[in-house]
Amino acid sequence: MGKNLKEAMKMLEDSQRRTEEENGKKLMSGDIPGPLQGSGQDMVSILQLVQNLMHGDEDEEPQSARIQNIGEQGHIALLGHSLGAYISTLDKEKLRKLTTRILSDTTLWLCRIFRYENGCAYFHEEEREGLAKICRLAIHSRYEDFVVDGFNVLYNKKPVVYLSAAARPGLGQYLCNQLGLPFPCLSRVPCNTMFGSQHQMDVALLEKLIKDDIERGKLPLLLVANAGTAAVGHTDKIGRLRELCEQYGMWLHVEGVNLATLALGYVSSSVLAATKCDSMTLTPGPWLGLPAVPAVTLYKHDDPALTLVAGLTSNKPADKLRALPLWLSLQYLGLDGIVERIKHACQLVEDELSSPVVVFRFFQELPGSEPVLKAVPAPNTAPSVVGRERRSCDALNRWVRGQSCASSAPWVVAMAPGHVRETRPDEGALCEDAGLRSAVLFLIASPPHKPCDFWEALSMLSPPGFT
Repeated sequence: MGKNLKEAMKMLEDSQRRTEEENGKKLMSGDIPGPLQGSGQDMVSILQLVQNLMHGDEDEEPQSARIQNIGEQGHIALLGHSLGAYISTLDKEKLRKLTTRILSDTTLWLCRIFRYENGCAYFHEEEREGLAKICRLAIHSRYEDFVVDGFNVLYNKKPVVYLSAAARPGLGQYLCNQLGLPFPCLSRVPCNTMFGSQHQMDVALLEKLIKDDIERGKLPLLLVANAGTAAVGHTDKIGRLRELCEQYGMWLHVEGVNLATLALGYVSSSVLAATKCDSMTLTPGPWLGLPAVPAVTLYKHDDPALTLVAGLTSNKPADKLRALPLWLSLQYLGLDGIVERIKHACQLVEDELSSPVVVFRFFQELPGSEPVLKAVPAPNTAPSVVGRERRSCDALNRWVRGQSCASSAPWVVAMAPGHVRETRPDEGALCEDAGLRSAVLFLIASPPHKPCDFWEALSMLSPPGFT
């Protein structure tokens, strides 16, 4: 009797438990999105979903023509990311040795190529991240009690970071957000107004600002100089700025597209002075036409403990593996390939200066004012025809600008209407977008193409029926 009662109780408990599990699954399945329900999706279905997301729906305009042609060297760089995921599964000792080798090799190669002897390297995805880490290192170096007392140390003697008025937009705000500093800690240095380039930092005015800050009890901390400003590609007087930083104990950081020319045999003296700075940020991805390659900040510092606290060095193997795509790409290109790409980019700009071609015309009209440039009607041409022609050309320019010429001509990185090109003895070839004030036009060859390749790519992108 007792045995039968136990069996009956067990059956009731099992039945109740199964009912509760089924009800729980029903409730849970109602909250889980469709792709996650059941036993999972097969690999083919998942890859098909990714392809559909990349190319868009069938009803939308086909986007396949806008996928960039990355080339073989681009595949090498992309391979580094997937290879890094495989390498991270190695045992700790092998992983430590391999990542140390990759990091040390890449650092040595970059320092030799860009003439920055005995430097260290920090690899980062966001271009401005390296400068933020350098600012943190400068704070730890100048404020010895910062690790213990934190921001209380900065209260009595506020640090000051000096930026040029020609610096890229948003840089100062980014630094303040990353470092937790108030905006008064930034000092924007005006450019020359009377002598020299109007896009170079005014050195005399900078020195006056430094003296005024010292009198107010502030600490001049760091100066960001430009070797190629964001607007027109001008280079600051880095040699004079370095002397000023040494005089007042400031950290000098240099960034800009003209740093790419350090890899060439001949370098202008204004850019060559950047090799003596405390740190510099390089962007080898855009310079060499490599996708998904990290930016690099080279710096010199003797205290490994401070660099570790500032975040410039790390003991995590995953952080060291950031250099893997660049480690593979540099070996694939070789020194000759790297130099050839940068040299060819400079030659393209020089050719454009010697024989300029009007690709676009930009008409700027302000409300209530006469346009600066007017279309001149041909003889016996009705004004209505001229107006229609001008509207058609303007629409075509906007359409072409929206297309990705890089898909068929990888060496075209940026092209926008209204470019004004000029040559200065100190800076060399300069490119300015007078109408849109966009970034510096920098042409990358991968591999070297003929100028007619651009026109072939442009003709492929032209609307149907356009001649």
